[in-house]
Amino acid sequence: MTRIVPFPIPEPEREPGAEGAGSHLIEPHGGELVDLLAGAERSAELKAASRDWPSWDLSPRQFCDLELLMNGGFSPLRGFMGKADHDSVCARLRLADGTLWPIPITLDVPREVADRLKPGGMLALRDPEGVMLAALHVSEVWEPDRAASALDVYGTADPDHPGVGHLLHRTHPFAVAGRIEGVQLPVHYDFRELRQSPAELRAEFAREGWRRVVAFQTRNPMHRAHCELTLRAAKGVRANLLIHPTVGMTKPGDLDHYTRVRCYQAVLPRFPKHTAKLSLLPLAMRMGGPREALLHALIRKNYGCTHFIVGRDHAGPGNDKAGRPYYGPYDAQEMLREHQAELGVEMVPFQMVSYVEDLDTYLPQDEIPAGARTLDISGTELRRRLQQGSELPAWFTFPEVAAELRRTHPPRHKQGFTVFLTGLSGAGKSTIASVLLVKFMEVGGRPVTLLDGDIVRKNLSSELTFSKEHRDINIRRIGYVAAEITKNGGIALCAPIAPYDSVRKEVRSTVEPGGGFVLVHVATAIEVCEQRDRKGLYAKARAGILKEFTGISDPYEAPTDADLVIDAATLSPEEAAQEILLYLEREGYVGGGMAEG
Repeated sequence: MTRIVPFPIPEPEREPGAEGAGSHLIEPHGGELVDLLAGAERSAELKAASRDWPSWDLSPRQFCDLELLMNGGFSPLRGFMGKADHDSVCARLRLADGTLWPIPITLDVPREVADRLKPGGMLALRDPEGVMLAALHVSEVWEPDRAASALDVYGTADPDHPGVGHLLHRTHPFAVAGRIEGVQLPVHYDFRELRQSPAELRAEFAREGWRRVVAFQTRNPMHRAHCELTLRAAKGVRANLLIHPTVGMTKPGDLDHYTRVRCYQAVLPRFPKHTAKLSLLPLAMRMGGPREALLHALIRKNYGCTHFIVGRDHAGPGNDKAGRPYYGPYDAQEMLREHQAELGVEMVPFQMVSYVEDLDTYLPQDEIPAGARTLDISGTELRRRLQQGSELPAWFTFPEVAAELRRTHPPRHKQGFTVFLTGLSGAGKSTIASVLLVKFMEVGGRPVTLLDGDIVRKNLSSELTFSKEHRDINIRRIGYVAAEITKNGGIALCAPIAPYDSVRKEVRSTVEPGGGFVLVHVATAIEVCEQRDRKGLYAKARAGILKEFTGISDPYEAPTDADLVIDAATLSPEEAAQEILLYLEREGYVGGGMAEG
């Protein structure tokens, strides 16, 4: 069985090799924390006064940002940034006063909210349930240049980059700047004992005599290799280990934080006693690579850490469509190393380790004997094994971690999934979906729901028009219902027109965390659709009677990411449904033989 070797609780405060010229002492518990929380009497005043103010319900990203502002994790910030700080951060990684800060923290709002605000006014910030969390003293209402910000911060304008995509497509046009007065911290009902604030975690370090603390950030479960490399990193700098995973917003498609935290809790007893601690970080990641690594280190200083582990591609979003990485593999390490003296947090490089089969242990790459056989399981291979119910070997992960992953990730044939058919009016989507419904009902075993475009319009979206904004709202509603069906083990068959690419991608990202998502483009030519038109809609659209009609007066953005493309002009509905069933069978969503039924 793979061994985890203990390391001693550190005593010295001086860095390894710090004797002689250039040596310096590590500041054990960070710099000054800002306190933005008002007292009880002032909070009551703010709540009472807020009845006359405009309000804004925070998005999930803003919710995380506000929590780190109020609990001191974003010290020295005292509120959301104005134009001067934003532009300075974008251009030179510093606030306007010269303080090191790598990524803008702004509050975006729609025009209807911005129009009600002016400098000197107040804005009540509320959680999704309407509970007031803070008051914002408005100092500025401004309109950022999102495209320029994306290039400065992320080094790319590619909308597939998660941070860029958020800036360009999912933010409102105006930003509101101002000082925050906190009324109450956000309430979390999960893992409360692990949600320490910076001040609380610093106090714990002080009580336990932890003078040197190395933080490890992760958004994935920890397997044996992660345990080995974090132990080696802590031992190398004679520090205690803080496992500090992000539980706010991570990369779309990541494992949910509930499963991950259970995995971390399962792993923690594997570490030597009194050497490691687990705490949760409510951060909304931007996947900003080098700049984000610097932000993560700055946050860890506020939490009382002296060292921070940075790996290859830290906070990187992966590759673009052409397969090129957005950042160099060591860019994050280099940026943090460049600023670590000023920051006061030392960069610890993430040293890759591999399992050496003959020695039954993990070793760094440069310590593996020549000719020794090494084993590894990639993230892609891990997902494949989980989907197929295959073994997760003991050399790769601990049994308790494997059990938690299997609880959340049953094999594909036991998961719920969504089949999302998109195409022009009259393409055949509804008929194909109806055939699929009958096929699934005939076999049984999972509840099946048909979300046809016309049915949804009648029952869920009757108040909506056919403007782009309302079309997107309609598709988001379909996506929300499909995601709920999918995560509860059912099958959702969706058949709207869904003409716009961005909202289709949004639906995919909503559904996939809970199960499968299969996008089917029913690519029937518009001439065929017009010939089939029993309601005369195309004729009315060409005559100008029907406005905003897809394919005539409104665009249809054909998907480039469809999992399956079907031309219903050359296939009967039964044949088209059969093609979809064959795909689902190949991908493991349905049992073998169903497509023959």
